[in-house]
Amino acid sequence: MSTNGKTSRILQFIAPDERRQFGIETPFQRLAWQMQDILGDGGILKEVVHAGEGPPVPMHASVSIHFSGFIEYSDTPFETTSHFKFPRMMKLGRDVTLYGLELGLLTMKKGEFSRFLFKPKYAYGDLGCPPHIPPLATVLYEVQVLDFLDSAQVDEFMDLSMKEQNSVPLSTFLNVLDTQRSFGNLCFNKKRYEDARERYKQAVTLLQNREPVDEEEKKCLEEMKLPFLLNLSFTYLKLEKPHKALCYGQKVLDISPQNTKALFRCGQACLEMNDYEKAQDYLTLAQANKPFDPDINTLLRKLALCYKDYLDKEREMCSKMFSGFKGMEK
Repeated sequence: MSTNGKTSRILQFIAPDERRQFGIETPFQRLAWQMQDILGDGGILKEVVHAGEGPPVPMHASVSIHFSGFIEYSDTPFETTSHFKFPRMMKLGRDVTLYGLELGLLTMKKGEFSRFLFKPKYAYGDLGCPPHIPPLATVLYEVQVLDFLDSAQVDEFMDLSMKEQNSVPLSTFLNVLDTQRSFGNLCFNKKRYEDARERYKQAVTLLQNREPVDEEEKKCLEEMKLPFLLNLSFTYLKLEKPHKALCYGQKVLDISPQNTKALFRCGQACLEMNDYEKAQDYLTLAQANKPFDPDINTLLRKLALCYKDYLDKEREMCSKMFSGFKGMEK
């Protein structure tokens, strides 16, 4: 399509002042009429397509977002996360490098989908980013906030020395651990098992380094280890490392010998390692605690089938061996 004798492809390289001379209203200019000026200087315009819920993204949060960036007159994004099923968490102030995008995210809520127009000073400046983004380009970003976590307190805590970490109130320390578990769970649910493992292990290390002031706090810290150790056991099963999964399951049993989840995880790990007798021992103890638990009973049935298959193969192998001996005797 042409406009005043100039193709839309050429128009993207014409400066805004020249467009006005031609009397041309561009697609971005038309879009801007329905958008909100969030800073008051016209530098960042926003249109909420689908509203989110809860509080807006806080400063220094870690966010999981889908986004696509477009230059004018192009239907193909110059960058996008659409090919990722679960985009990685990005830390504001560190991983989000586009200034306008970071400011825009601070106005968004979980689940929100919005469009932004970023003027050059909030995007790629006077020079652009050749060859994809021309000079003085206004860019369009479509952004969806999948999730976010306020990591400011964790970041501040991790910057402290070990001595300083031990001096913070227990309530603050427990909040840090809770955030680490939320991070780990978020990564786990998105099948980013390596990232989840690192979060859980970091929390266990913090618990081990904490010096309790009395027996009551010591007991509290030991109990706080349990969910992280259990999560590590499950994560290592997902990473197909049953030996590690068994190790962390046993650490739970050292603290809580009758812990049903730990017995179940150890049973899972032993089954993965084809150690059927140990798997039977762990799962039988777990079943004694929860006789009608469907997961335990299902795994016991799977164990019985695996063990039967193993014995059948053993008998078949022995039968072939003995038939071979008989043939040699003849």
